[in-house]
Amino acid sequence: AKRDFDNLRVADVSLDCNWRGMKAALGPILKKVAGVDLLAKEALVEQVVLREFRRYFDQFREDVGRASTAEDRVVVGFVSSLRAIRHHPLIAGLLASDGDLVGPSVLGHDGRTLAMVSHFLAAQLRREQAAGHVADHVDVDLVAEMMVRMSASFLLTPSQRIDVEDEEQLARLARAFIVPMLSARVDGS
Repeated sequence: AKRDFDNLRVADVSLDCNWRGMKAALGPILKKVAGVDLLAKEALVEQVVLREFRRYFDQFREDVGRASTAEDRVVVGFVSSLRAIRHHPLIAGLLASDGDLVGPSVLGHDGRTLAMVSHFLAAQLRREQAAGHVADHVDVDLVAEMMVRMSASFLLTPSQRIDVEDEEQLARLARAFIVPMLSARVDGS
């Protein structure tokens, strides 16, 4: 429990630091300010990414709450989540300077971040399903994970064809490829 508290204190302090240009000095600064030893860099990145996704969930609910249909909510959620993460000062800095660390924090290691975001999204989709906006045969847990993995791919892997800064293009892609998941039938289900 104390170690978890210390980890969160380190993550909090790191959020207040400008990550770019400070990586070499970050360890001593965090140790001095937070009073704890620096976690392994990967663990620190994972703590920060997890915390920031949790903070974003409230913004996500607000953004999708303005849309009038389940399809529109999926499109708005996809576009707003990419915007929020791309423009988050710390995560954007980490993606630019240490993308190799952010990827495993989102998708790899034990998959905690992917699971947390997928669980959150599945709960949103379950509400849509209960309201009759998503077909009963849809496996919302699987669809949520597919949506999260697709979003992570856009964040972590640059594209020569898709401009992640072009929100209209992202909305068109979401309508063409993500919205159909709301009625997808997987063999055996």
